[in-house]
Amino acid sequence: MSSKKIIKSAFESMLFLWGEPLEIKAAADVFGIKNEEAVEYLDELAREYEEEGRGLRIRKIGKSYQMTTAAENEEFIERLCTPVKVKRLSQSALEVLAIIAYRQPVSKGEMEAIRGVRCDRVVEGLLKKELICEKGRSQAVGRPILYGTTDNFLRQFGFSSIKELPEIEDLEGVLTTDDEDTLMGADGTEQLTLTLDESENF
Repeated sequence: MSSKKIIKSAFESMLFLWGEPLEIKAAADVFGIKNEEAVEYLDELAREYEEEGRGLRIRKIGKSYQMTTAAENEEFIERLCTPVKVKRLSQSALEVLAIIAYRQPVSKGEMEAIRGVRCDRVVEGLLKKELICEKGRSQAVGRPILYGTTDNFLRQFGFSSIKELPEIEDLEGVLTTDDEDTLMGADGTEQLTLTLDESENF
């Protein structure tokens, strides 16, 4: 077996075992290769899974890769798994998250100027869910904290990078206005379904 096949085989095992997104650098360090070489092998592995129509997929999330199930098998997985009560983001949380995603890095003052209401509690909730994080401080008066989205945001909503966000003109189509507040992923499927109870309604 060639060294390339050995590395790809090992990467496959590592992705399966790791569960969470595996950082490119961590994968590369295992074999003492450059990050660019690790990306080449991981991308090739991902293409093989896609082309063979496998039940699993390898998805790039920021500077990491993760093994996931194929979207088209969702119906069958749901039949197998016991329904689990999930939580949904409130409409206000989705609105703030959308502002951060499109305007990042952005301060709370800028968010509040756009929405017309305070965002402190919503931002706190999004931070706890690790959908956003602090990205430094603005040079404006008072040097307010700037916020941006995280790799967890990309993973939850099915994006490989922030560049895959829908055009801003399509924002109304991204946020639902019915009883279910969800944000759609890059493949058109619902990626995050969070229902807030009264104690967590932010």
